[in-house]
Amino acid sequence: MPLPLLLTQHMVRRPQRIALLQHIADQGSITRAAKSAGLSYKATWDAIDELNNLAQKPLVERSVGGRGGGGAQLSAEGERVLRLYLRLQALQTQVLEATEETSDLDLLSRLMLRTSARNQLLGRIETITRQGHNDRVRLLLAGDVSIDAQITHESTLRLELAIGTDVVALIKAGWLELLGDGQPVTPGHNCLAGKIEDILDADDGPSEVRISLPGGQTLCSLAEPAQLAALQLEKGASVRAQFAPTYVLLGTPL
Repeated sequence: MPLPLLLTQHMVRRPQRIALLQHIADQGSITRAAKSAGLSYKATWDAIDELNNLAQKPLVERSVGGRGGGGAQLSAEGERVLRLYLRLQALQTQVLEATEETSDLDLLSRLMLRTSARNQLLGRIETITRQGHNDRVRLLLAGDVSIDAQITHESTLRLELAIGTDVVALIKAGWLELLGDGQPVTPGHNCLAGKIEDILDADDGPSEVRISLPGGQTLCSLAEPAQLAALQLEKGASVRAQFAPTYVLLGTPL
């Protein structure tokens, strides 16, 4: 199965994150892989979440009793991506050696921008429904989960969106609202159900809540500790996260 173009471009633009796959394969542990890569434990998991969310199947899986704690191992898809990364690395070296105009590389770097959105989820367009000046775009995520995005019809045309197109849904962590048991979903909103994988408390400000989705993707939300306590949400608990379709930004490869 070919890799999504968005993940392939990520391998070229941000090779240091793909290189984490080699550290995980060598160490068999997130803790040891983070130390080997010179990253914090949190930064390592952030990178893994991003990779898993952009792939069609998770690249890294948790394992029981890994060496050094925080056990993890590459999935079959992760091993395949690592092999491809090593081949691309060799090819990139050849290209750089043959490139004389550094301005060309600078131009490519400017064209391929990063985003500040914490959640980047790979999806495929199922339907596009015209609603006046706007379009409602339904995306199918991993695990047969669907979400809607509302964008202008002009944006649909500019991005050349069509049924079957692979896109990345960008959702800022602060745009997600966590729901407790019995709380109704706001009509017209998206709602994703998952399990709280971890809660990272901040010294000053809201906590970061990592939510594992059924398809292997991960959502990140922000919530005040008092809110989490009131909703009785803790690590391992089931949770729902809702957000308006207008909060879903769509990105496509250049």
